[in-house]
Amino acid sequence: MPENSTSFVMTNIQKTRTQQKKTMGNLYGQRTWVEYGFRQCKQELGWTDYRLTKGEDIEKWWEIINSVYWMTSLKTKPITDLINQKKIVETQDKKIFITEDWRDFSSWKNTLINYRIMVKPMLIFCTMLPWLRIMESDLLWIGFNHLLNHSNNCMIHFLSG
Repeated sequence: MPENSTSFVMTNIQKTRTQQKKTMGNLYGQRTWVEYGFRQCKQELGWTDYRLTKGEDIEKWWEIINSVYWMTSLKTKPITDLINQKKIVETQDKKIFITEDWRDFSSWKNTLINYRIMVKPMLIFCTMLPWLRIMESDLLWIGFNHLLNHSNNCMIHFLSG
């Protein structure tokens, strides 16, 4: 906007003019932090290159980001403690999935990394499927079948809490 210009903001906030200004400033400040947070989420998910302009596409994109964030947040320690607050059941800790990249479910980023580890065998299998059909190697099929079963069992265990 050029200097010495004004802009008007329409609001339904029922306060004095000074309180309205303060409330509006706080709301715009929160918006900045929300946008900053979603920019960081996009970077963590590897989606910074996606540029969308259609309203429908933007809605789908937001839904995907919120779904991923919600799914990974459900496995963080504070949420699982809250969920398991009422059902205290003593179970033996059994190491089902052992890999050097595995992380504790202490934050949503670590949870996302763990989900990527669990899904990776299926992605690799789908990528190699055309080659597996050409090669017709029973050992490769058996190996992938074993790996996918193991991965699915781990996913069921960790999704069920």
